[in-house]
Amino acid sequence: LIYDSFAQYLVTEKGYDEDLLTLAPDSLDFCCKGLVLDIEDGNFLKLAEDGTVLRASHGTKSMTFEEILETYGRREWKHFSTVSGMVSRTAKYYLYDNYFDLPGALLCARVVDSLDQHDGQKKYDFWKDMVAAIQHNYKISAFKEDCGMYFPEVKNHPDKYLQRCPESVKKWLKQLKNAGKILLLITSSHSDYCRLLCEHVLGNDFEEYFDILITNALKPGFFSHTPNQRPFRTLENDEEQEALLSLDKPGWYSQGNAIQLFDLLKKMTGKLDPKVVYFGDSMHSDIFPARHYSNWETVFILEELLGDKVTVPAKAESEPLEKKGKYEGDQLKAPYFVSKQWGSFFMDRLPGLENAEETLVHTWSCKCISTYSTIAIPSLEAIADLPLDYRFTRFSSNSSATAGYYPTPPRALLPNEESVTMK
Repeated sequence: LIYDSFAQYLVTEKGYDEDLLTLAPDSLDFCCKGLVLDIEDGNFLKLAEDGTVLRASHGTKSMTFEEILETYGRREWKHFSTVSGMVSRTAKYYLYDNYFDLPGALLCARVVDSLDQHDGQKKYDFWKDMVAAIQHNYKISAFKEDCGMYFPEVKNHPDKYLQRCPESVKKWLKQLKNAGKILLLITSSHSDYCRLLCEHVLGNDFEEYFDILITNALKPGFFSHTPNQRPFRTLENDEEQEALLSLDKPGWYSQGNAIQLFDLLKKMTGKLDPKVVYFGDSMHSDIFPARHYSNWETVFILEELLGDKVTVPAKAESEPLEKKGKYEGDQLKAPYFVSKQWGSFFMDRLPGLENAEETLVHTWSCKCISTYSTIAIPSLEAIADLPLDYRFTRFSSNSSATAGYYPTPPRALLPNEESVTMK
């Protein structure tokens, strides 16, 4: 749906090639988290932890090792120092680090293919049109105005796009609240869309699960901006009201900043330095800023941790389809299938120069996980049944690169695992 909503706009409003509207099922293999788009060159890059380019594609077409050497050499990619500070939104590059963004990566890659076919360009300027497509489909008023393709479709067919929250997770949220924890929901979505999602996912009583709801939080700015740069606002019928000078009580708010939120948490807990644990699935918008600016504990939701566990046991073949697990038999539906084109999210091989041995290296995405997350889990469901006083091993505990993964580290990071699919 995200892909279609962007493609439709580019074709009808900006005159791009109609071929963009048709999507071959296997083209989704291109979507892999952690890729950086080098906008001017039309190249996608997978980076090692030191910024070396491990794999690359021009548009959707993989570049050979020789082409990578010729274009990027064996040194750190030119924008790596700024991107590794996570300032990953500029006119020169874009970091694809969550599933909501990923279809846009495939579309940009296909746009590059299409421009090459017609104009043989050297420098690309399609990015402004992508930004316009994002604006058109996701601007704050789009939900209310039924603008674009995305919101009207989700409104009309929520069951097609949304999975209900497992009972175990609802129970866990209630347990946390009963144990005296303060629960917050912080989302960059506007209140009207947030309500649709939460009613569908958690139920009509979803507001009872949380003490504080913050919508249109505009992360990562929520963490990096000061109160006067981004004050909290109250809402009336999903319309933002005038700015608040301070945050005095729990409730539902819009925009805002982590500094004033923390002041409210101090007041509510009666503690000088209340501990905040923040769960998120985007390194750029959630995990990095919450750790870097607010020094909160961070739990990274990382579906890739399930990546090498989706295998269909032989005996399942004879069972009727509805009995099979949610992701079995339909590998492409799983968000964490391992991309054939890009390989493992965690590790990759760096070919040796002139007959030297190839070396196994961590990806930059993998390095960010152990640097900025306290722990990483595949889903909330994975921890919902644990006792509330369960003690997790942190990434920082013994400076091990794998300590913080729960329940188990990805197979790619375990020693002597030759089963990792990396050509």
